[in-house]
Amino acid sequence: MTAHALAGALADDGRRRIFAAIVLGAPSTADVAERTGLPARVVLTGVRRLTDAGLVTGVDGAFAVDDASLRAIARDGRPADETDPDPGTDPVLRTFLRGDVLVGLPAQRGRRRALLVHIAERSFESGTRYPERAVNDALKPWCAAGGSDHVTLRRYLIDERLLTREHGIYQRP
Repeated sequence: MTAHALAGALADDGRRRIFAAIVLGAPSTADVAERTGLPARVVLTGVRRLTDAGLVTGVDGAFAVDDASLRAIARDGRPADETDPDPGTDPVLRTFLRGDVLVGLPAQRGRRRALLVHIAERSFESGTRYPERAVNDALKPWCAAGGSDHVTLRRYLIDERLLTREHGIYQRP
C-alpha cells in the first residue's frame, strides 16, 4: 500500500468512521453499522475499499486492521511510483525532485540555483537555439507535480543566466 492509496481510502468520512470502528474492535458488518450509524450496504462497500487499500483484513467476516501495511507506510512514507534520485546526489535534488519532477522550489538562492543548473543541464543542449514554445515544452514535465510552473522556471533560468533570451530565442550558454 502506498501513502497515496492510504489517503484515497480515508478521504471519505464514511470510510474513516468504518475504519475507526474496526480499529476500536468492531469485528463484523453488523457491529460496524451499529457503531457508525451507517447502513450495512455502505459499510460493506467501505470495508471492501479499505481492504483493497490494504488497511483492513476480513477473514471469515472478522475485520481487523492490517498492522503490517500501516507499519510499511510509516517506514516508506512515499508512493511506490516515486523514484528517488541517486543517494549520492546533491541533497537539494533529493529534497526538491522526485524522479524528473519538481515538488517545490527552494527559497534560498544558492539551493534554487543548484536545482536550476540540474534542470538546465537535463533539458537543454549547450549552444542550441530554442524558440519559446520548445523551452516551455521542455520545462512543463518538470512541473507535473505542481511544485512550480514552467513560466516561473523559465524566468529563474534567465535570471540566473542559465539560459539567455534574445528576440524570443533561448539558448543555454
